[in-house]
Amino acid sequence: MRSFYASCAAVLLSAPAFAQAPIKMLPYPQTKKVDTVTTYFGTKVADPYRWLENDQAPDTKSWVQEENKVTQGYLAQIPYRDAIRKRLETLWNYEKYGAPYKEGKYTYFTKNTGLQSQSVLYRQLGAGAPEVFLDPNTFSKDGTTSLAGINFSKDGSLAAYQISEGGSDWRKVIVLKAADKSIVGDTLKDVKFSGTAWRGNDGFYYSSYDKPTAGSQLAGKTQIHKLFYHKLGTKQSTDKLVFGGEKTPRRYIGAYLTEDERFLVISGANTTSGNELYIQDLSKPGSAIVQVVDNEKSEVGILDNVGSKLYIETNYNAPNKRVVTVDAANPKPANWKDLIPETKNVLNATTGGGKIFADYLKDATSLIEQYDMSGKKERSIALPSVGSAGGFGTKRGEKETYYTFTSYIYPPTIFKYDIATGKSTVYKKAGVQFDPSKYESKQVFYNSKDGTRIPMIITHKKGLVLNGKNPTLMYAYGGFNSSVTPGFSTSNIVLLENGGIYAVPNLRGGGEYGEKWHVAGTKLQKQNVFDDFIAAGEYLKANKYTDTEHLAISGGSNGGLLVGATMAQRPDLAKVAFPAVGVMDMLRYNQFTAGAGWAYDYGTAQDSKEMFEYLYKYSPYHALKPASYPATMVTTADHDDRVVPAHSFKFASKLQESQKGDAPVLIRIETKAGHGAGRSTAQVISEQTDKWSFMFQNMNVTPYQNN
Repeated sequence: MRSFYASCAAVLLSAPAFAQAPIKMLPYPQTKKVDTVTTYFGTKVADPYRWLENDQAPDTKSWVQEENKVTQGYLAQIPYRDAIRKRLETLWNYEKYGAPYKEGKYTYFTKNTGLQSQSVLYRQLGAGAPEVFLDPNTFSKDGTTSLAGINFSKDGSLAAYQISEGGSDWRKVIVLKAADKSIVGDTLKDVKFSGTAWRGNDGFYYSSYDKPTAGSQLAGKTQIHKLFYHKLGTKQSTDKLVFGGEKTPRRYIGAYLTEDERFLVISGANTTSGNELYIQDLSKPGSAIVQVVDNEKSEVGILDNVGSKLYIETNYNAPNKRVVTVDAANPKPANWKDLIPETKNVLNATTGGGKIFADYLKDATSLIEQYDMSGKKERSIALPSVGSAGGFGTKRGEKETYYTFTSYIYPPTIFKYDIATGKSTVYKKAGVQFDPSKYESKQVFYNSKDGTRIPMIITHKKGLVLNGKNPTLMYAYGGFNSSVTPGFSTSNIVLLENGGIYAVPNLRGGGEYGEKWHVAGTKLQKQNVFDDFIAAGEYLKANKYTDTEHLAISGGSNGGLLVGATMAQRPDLAKVAFPAVGVMDMLRYNQFTAGAGWAYDYGTAQDSKEMFEYLYKYSPYHALKPASYPATMVTTADHDDRVVPAHSFKFASKLQESQKGDAPVLIRIETKAGHGAGRSTAQVISEQTDKWSFMFQNMNVTPYQNN
């Protein structure tokens, strides 16, 4: 198999240039328009494509089939599409490992031999031969059922693992005896946005919602989260409600136990930013659940404990986060004491081996420091270069831990870290066909519309001539306090080795510079995010990296909203656009699944007249007007129950109606897939093949012609 892929690559790289031939477009479906109108604060808003929100209706399914026929008919005519697919298969075909971790007497790790649909979970006893513990490739014939999480009991004898079918956020939980992998009890169903927190070997805590009614399982609102305790050997229907429900309604509830299993920690929230915090002392039978933080104005969580001393990470009165300590007997914020004070860099901490690892973001890259439990800094941990390091967390008694380091030109490498000496050694190096010495990745800063300084990392071949004509993909997110840090992408090799540029600006709305940076891109300041993105594109063009004819813009989920809004405001900014699984209807996003929880970032059209008018102005679905738009490939999936596909359906229909230029407007609708996680390798390669093919075709660039 290896020689077959190698020979394919050799043929591809020596192949003559393909002639760019015009694509014969099938006509777009005649998408019906229905006279649907909603009035907001006296303003009538037409919503002619609202019927597409019913993704189970026969006419919607027919529309999906017709749109996919147009899309696949277009893509099938691109002459180098198969060559790109073969190249991606060659690039993907290397062993991929996950960082190991210990549970009981075993060390567990994931491995994918190369093109397996899903990574396999292995375990190893000492220096013995690894054995398969769970193989998700056996969960379904087509590889679309994935392992979505696993948690072991403290002694490692029991494991509760979750599966996702078709990429849905709804999960099933199965319990195994680790020794012989025999199933214990019944499978739990309809679990969502939850881990499994073991209490001894008797049972575990988990969270879920009441399942929406038949016909709306994937789109129905999920409002009231409930924390349950499941005792092994009993029916799920008898599980005890611990927190949440009608008495304490919260949209998101999470729970975990401290390592010594003394404290149950409960987080409650109604939006994706900020949370209440509760603890229960399980060492005292019948103890009450005690509230630590009584509001959702800050983010707060318990890192660890030593007896009754709690170690808390929070951005309360510290936008960039800090670590504090407090006694569990009096845990209110008034009693907190700084252990690791706030700095100018954003903190994300974890613990292991009796130490605290402070993972700081410095201009969106990693800076790691090690502290003892008294808050004394022991060392800064040397990293291979500028990039992203993740991991470090392990159990209190361990002498070593693992972390993964990566950057845009540094394939993910797993390091073993000696906690006592601070020495890092390579544990597993990625085997991908990529030579970092041939590429460079540098950070620049540019000014947004209001003068705010924004960082951007630009990656390309060394010696690339900045002639203003290089094919460039600009990707960003800009929301939900989420930080976009440097990470290697096997797919991006196709762009880079064809003289392309990959550019990632770190927009406001993200978490790269703490909560102030986040808030600056929320609600009535959301336009800052779009301005930051547009300014990044203009910087790339002004500095001769590319031009309009060779610029593509890309983003997923909240980043799909970013691309859609940018297209509506600046249809002339880029040649190609990839809005993926985007939030496109800003007036109705809160009507589906857990969408109402996004209100901290977005606000809602029901909040006030001012908020409605602001959302209505930039909402991608509503803001489209007749114009010449970029060549666009909207992507979504039929099992996306986070950002329901109706957003993309409605946006694509409006865009096809509004397109006055010659560029194609396609929508690619994946089947048996969700918001992104858990897709099979074949699905990922197929989508990436279509993305690069569509981009190169519409930039009039023939890949590999100069190799």
